Amino acid sequence: MQIPVFTVDVFTNRPFFGNPAAVCLLENDLDEDLHQKIAMEMKLSETAFIRKLHPEDDFTISSCFGLRWFTPANEVPLCGHATLAAAAVLFLVQKNKNSVLTFVTLSGELRARQVEDHIVLDLPLYLTYPQVLQEVEELIKAAVGDMVVQDLRYSPGTKKLLVRLSDAYERSVLEELQVSAQRFLSAEKTGKVKGLILTLKGNSSGKHKGYDFYSRYFAPWYGVLEDPVTGSAHAVLSSYWSEQLGKKEMLAFQCSRRGGELKISLRNDGRVDIAGRVAIVLKGNLTF
Repeated sequence: MQIPVFTVDVFTNRPFFGNPAAVCLLENDLDEDLHQKIAMEMKLSETAFIRKLHPEDDFTISSCFGLRWFTPANEVPLCGHATLAAAAVLFLVQKNKNSVLTFVTLSGELRARQVEDHIVLDLPLYLTYPQVLQEVEELIKAAVGDMVVQDLRYSPGTKKLLVRLSDAYERSVLEELQVSAQRFLSAEKTGKVKGLILTLKGNSSGKHKGYDFYSRYFAPWYGVLEDPVTGSAHAVLSSYWSEQLGKKEMLAFQCSRRGGELKISLRNDGRVDIAGRVAIVLKGNLTF
């Protein structure tokens, strides 16, 4: 059996930066256990599987497909960067001519479109609510030590904890912070946190001017110690920073070692457009 497979670096136009995802094109149904085995083989934070919804569908002509995402450990309900990677393979490799692609997923229908050199994802926007420090104090300590935390929010829709560091810190402080995400597993006692976002307000002056906010994202609960650039985390960050900054259009940078840039636009229908560039770095076949 042969399955076309691609590696796409997302939220960057430079190979080996941004967030890599594997994308598999499934002409036929795949045995359930093989999804996980392939994701383990690819060893990237996410492997996306695009499947036809009807036998007569065509990757070049059709506009609606099924989409699932697997980490090396398990299936996940939403992955922004792997959805963008899937759209990139259809638009740029398969030369799909539709203006909008629809993916049927565990998080409902997600849409992607091309706008110049960006691919734009239409994602759900997740609200955050104030979080009591005492409940998660040990987790915060494990993440940032004695650094000053300016705000603490929880997103029940995604089970993500948002930790905003003091505005007094520079971007370099967030970039250089040594985080042992494996320690989060024992430090998190509530059972309700499955992802931790560290975020910092952008700087309107200096060499990094132009970014509205910065972030890093950790998900050891899903087997991902640190994710390079995370679309789903920005579905949470977008609602928070829009409220804080009074803006609907924002530019964000995720400060992982690989780094990545996201263009954000809050829509009037309670969703968010998250746009990024891509670099396709590998094309081949899985053979088994």
